[in-house]
Amino acid sequence: MIYLFTDFGLTGPYTGQVKAVLMRAAPGVPIIDLFADAPSFDPQLSAYLLAAYSETFLPGDVFLCVVDPEVGTGRRPLVVYADGRWFVGPDNGLFELVRRRSRDIHVWQIDWLPAKLSPTFHGRDLFAPVAARLARGEASPGVPLAPDSIARPSWPDELARIIYLDGYGNAMVGIRAKTMARTAVVEVQGQAIRRHRTFADVPPGEPLWYANGNGLVEIAVNQGRAAGVLHLTVGSPVEITAG
Repeated sequence: MIYLFTDFGLTGPYTGQVKAVLMRAAPGVPIIDLFADAPSFDPQLSAYLLAAYSETFLPGDVFLCVVDPEVGTGRRPLVVYADGRWFVGPDNGLFELVRRRSRDIHVWQIDWLPAKLSPTFHGRDLFAPVAARLARGEASPGVPLAPDSIARPSWPDELARIIYLDGYGNAMVGIRAKTMARTAVVEVQGQAIRRHRTFADVPPGEPLWYANGNGLVEIAVNQGRAAGVLHLTVGSPVEITAG
């Protein structure tokens, strides 16, 4: 399968144009919209989201990843192979947590260029054709790079910021729940929030944090919208205390 991880949104032509290229170049390969609303223009926040949501997929799966505020500049176009999965996108830190958490990692700088390349739409013109090649089982078109050459060593292993707000108003944090003590308290906007297993463990209208279905710390309000109740936005900082 090919998974789309972008900040393009589902309105307008962008996601549709990318899918059209993929369908022509890799007919019969399923295309899944994983995220069309990754944190806009923010490769760092997106990197923690991508790592959490890609790790359970199967060998051979391809992730076309475009959060690319420096599109058209000198930033390198990459293919990354991580524990059997393929990732295609820009060298801006988007793959840092995938790289860091993988055992078998290989990186290439894409050296193929299409006949026509828009300076502002590499997702359609460059990354989508390469993703289609990989989905067809072809070799990566590029020059091998040392995996450490794409590293962002200053980025933390766990990021204490809100990285995504879902349709229910729940807030995902860039921290894996398995790294947290069960008694840990998440403090956000001056409110201390304790861990529970599921929403109904607290009364309606009360906040909680829990391990979400992909292992991230997530803040919610039972039968409410945490984003509104707690005044959260993507990028908001959180603090962790021992409890």
